[in-house]
Amino acid sequence: MTDHEHAEHPGAVGPVTADDLAEGVRLVVALLGGPAAAAADWDRPAGTLEWSCWETAEHLADDLFAYAAQLGPQSPPAEDSVPFVYRREAPGKPASVVFAQREAGPRGLAQVLEACGALLVAMVRTARPQDRAFHGFGTADAEGCAAMGLVELFVHARDLALGLGLEWTAPAGITARVLHRLFPGAPTGTDPWPTLLWATGRGDLPGLERPTEWRWYSAPRD
Repeated sequence: MTDHEHAEHPGAVGPVTADDLAEGVRLVVALLGGPAAAAADWDRPAGTLEWSCWETAEHLADDLFAYAAQLGPQSPPAEDSVPFVYRREAPGKPASVVFAQREAGPRGLAQVLEACGALLVAMVRTARPQDRAFHGFGTADAEGCAAMGLVELFVHARDLALGLGLEWTAPAGITARVLHRLFPGAPTGTDPWPTLLWATGRGDLPGLERPTEWRWYSAPRD
């Protein structure tokens, strides 16, 4: 069965796993840590975002760190975001806990991303079935945290690839599982990667209007 066929049969789509997340981190770190990325201009905008590529990659690392941290406190269960101090370097810039040393360059930034991704992978692997992480789009279990991390990885990799002049396509099988977990209203008879771009307001699908606002549903479904 091909990845495309797998995506067309939602009943056959399995859960999002820590292995899926680890593979997503590996692929995006390889994209951003390679020689082409090292030679690119990281001050350019990331795709259609107003943030620079450097700021977007820091934001991505911060997302992975935040999902890992949010999954940690269970006594009592988290009912809001863990109260880290977030800061913006300027108005309109991303609010983050995690920043990379600029003098470390793109490879150092990729290492920060890899470290934050590893934290989330570890938390997903070790979480208990009853553990929960607060999120405004639905308090999530470990699978939901892995899926949210993969959405961040894949769509921001696309933003960064556009800004840096790189090529990026997310793996179809993992993307199909992410769509099944977080986007229950997304089409199932279309290729997973264009469908995820459509679901996150970044691409078009034939016969469907592009969402002007979008969200995922991270709470576990019965």
